[in-house]
Amino acid sequence: MSEQTAQGGSSASQSLGDEHTARNESTTEHWGEGLLQRPAYRRSSFKTWLYMVGLLLMLFSATLLPPMGVAWWYDGAGVVLPFAEALGATLGLGLLCWLPVCRFKIDLRNRDGFILVVVFWVLSSLLGALPFILSDQPEIRFVDAVFETVSGLTTTGASVLSGLDTMPRAILYYRAQLHFLGGIGIVVLAVALLPMLGIGGMQLYRASTPGPMKDEKLTPRITETAKNLWYIYVGLNFLCFLAYWLAGMSPFDAVCYSFTTVALGGFAPHDASIGHFQNPIMEWVTIAFMLVAMVNFALYFLAWRLRSLSAVYHDPEFRFCMKVVAGILALTCLHLYLDGEGWSTSIHLGAFQGISIISGTGLVTAGYPAQEYWPAFVPLLLLLGSFFGGCVGSTCGGIKAIRFLLLYKQSVRESRLLVRPTAQIAVKLGDHPIPDRIMQAVWGFYYLYILCYCAFSLALAATGVDLVTAFGTTAACLNNMGVGLGETAGGFSVLNDRATWLMSLAMLVGRLEVFPLLLLFLPDFWK
Repeated sequence: MSEQTAQGGSSASQSLGDEHTARNESTTEHWGEGLLQRPAYRRSSFKTWLYMVGLLLMLFSATLLPPMGVAWWYDGAGVVLPFAEALGATLGLGLLCWLPVCRFKIDLRNRDGFILVVVFWVLSSLLGALPFILSDQPEIRFVDAVFETVSGLTTTGASVLSGLDTMPRAILYYRAQLHFLGGIGIVVLAVALLPMLGIGGMQLYRASTPGPMKDEKLTPRITETAKNLWYIYVGLNFLCFLAYWLAGMSPFDAVCYSFTTVALGGFAPHDASIGHFQNPIMEWVTIAFMLVAMVNFALYFLAWRLRSLSAVYHDPEFRFCMKVVAGILALTCLHLYLDGEGWSTSIHLGAFQGISIISGTGLVTAGYPAQEYWPAFVPLLLLLGSFFGGCVGSTCGGIKAIRFLLLYKQSVRESRLLVRPTAQIAVKLGDHPIPDRIMQAVWGFYYLYILCYCAFSLALAATGVDLVTAFGTTAACLNNMGVGLGETAGGFSVLNDRATWLMSLAMLVGRLEVFPLLLLFLPDFWK
């Protein structure tokens, strides 16, 4: 019996040894194949990036045609030339990237999506600066031109330009168009168009869409999702244009202000921003469309499909966002009243400036945020409100309401667990429990966002600006809000070159919501 057991054990050991050896050989063979295939995989990825970057740049070059039309109509041939040269350079670079790999069959992976989004935003910011650089008016340096372009595409609205009332209309329109393109993301537009060429865009959509719930789609096909978002976006721009026009704006101003309002940007065709008109009706129109643009565009699609606004009203994030905004506005208006303003003036100025700063629009009136017009409490309160932003899926900046709502619910949950440690308490959004994976992502994003804010503020202070300017300017750029404090309250041209480059990067980090840029620096991402 013992001998049989020994023989059985020996046989089992031999069997296990053979299996282990086979597994090792299989693993070695698979690992060897991986080593052999890795260069081919990298070449395939590189071709995919070239193909997509080239295609996106060719699409981006087409956006320079409308400013050329505006220049020809209003300004003359001399202003057309810079846009034509920029179009030629962008189109040429796009063709240079695309033609060598145009017959290559691409397969977009998640990693490719993140890389392409970051590369395209950087290239579009650099190439989009060409019209500013090549124009005789304004005369602008390369670093300032890039800052202006990044500010436009990220819908920040921070500007280094002055004397807007005397500039060519093509330049003013181009600045507003940058907001229009960046409002919902030019990459999402590309997602809607790429499938027509046989290219899927889910990876681009995930990488470029802000918010913790990127995988939710309005329709089964990502193409239809992107198209529906753009239909809603264009429709809101058209309604805003009509409202401004009926309120007394010229068609040109109405187009520019509709682009900057719905995109929650801030580039205005006049130095005095919306205060140029001294028209309360226009300012209330602006308030209405800023509030509309703060809402998740997906809710508008659901409301249209259901033929009811209940989808908007009953959304937990929307209700939480409106409550927080109402609370901040109430504090703002009350403080203005206690500071000596009448009730009507306090409500008017407090509502306009409060919504403009919280939403990240950055349109200003009544000298905001100069200390002689506004008590220090109000700019500080609104600056903190800009971190809140609006709803996810909107064109606003900041951390977004849904993240603050989830963090609040998680804090309540932890407080209840202190009283009942063994209880099973889920974080819910409406009637739906939130997976722990999403909560971890929200906490991670919040930590990284605040860390970026502190790092950029300290770096900006190291360039020589005072602390109020450093923290206020960083908040304006990282939150894509566009209205600074301290030295930048009247414009960002006072920053030195190092600070200007730094704030250009901060705007991109805020627009891409940290993670796509961070991934590029993780070793695991490139394995």
